[in-house]
Amino acid sequence: MNATIRRYRDSDRAAVYDVCVRTGNGGQGAVGLYSTDELLPDMFAAPYLLLEPEHAYVVDNGDRVVGYIIGTPDTAAFVAAYRARWIPLLASRYQPPPEPPVTAEDQRLSDMFHPERMIRPELAAYPAHLHINILPGYQGSGHGRALMGAFLASIAAAGARSCHLGVRITNTNARAFYARLGWQPIDVRAPEAWMFLVRATSDP
Repeated sequence: MNATIRRYRDSDRAAVYDVCVRTGNGGQGAVGLYSTDELLPDMFAAPYLLLEPEHAYVVDNGDRVVGYIIGTPDTAAFVAAYRARWIPLLASRYQPPPEPPVTAEDQRLSDMFHPERMIRPELAAYPAHLHINILPGYQGSGHGRALMGAFLASIAAAGARSCHLGVRITNTNARAFYARLGWQPIDVRAPEAWMFLVRATSDP
């Protein structure tokens, strides 16, 4: 389908939230999965749009955003900014859950309020990370590759030489997509349902 890749604008925020929810839960969609559909975007989209908008790119079909890529060239610095600037903004909407978490939503909230979970020693050599989501009707048309190219060039210009991402093991379509773009698995102590992939920001 016809669409263009461009930088994120503040007016795209609602559409990014929508794409995040509709592609969440390992690509199966997460509408109605939690007490609010804003939970996943508030975790996996909004902090990047606030803290690192210069590295955010979208797929625009002429009417709205139908996909995006967001991330950071420096995970440790992002985590520090998340704790200092994003968590205070969450206080009016969310409360930290009991520990240990009891429900799936509790686990999401625990992750939300503990951004240090993003820092894993096995990934120290791959300091950048990203999230990419595209609505199903626009997948398989080259938009993902174009988004990835724009993002990797952006973080490379910011000094990042390598990058990592997490993917659900059961999301075979996403894993195949990443493999075609040169992403390689790395051993990381992580929840059983997840695996991590890494690559250089330049072409492999």
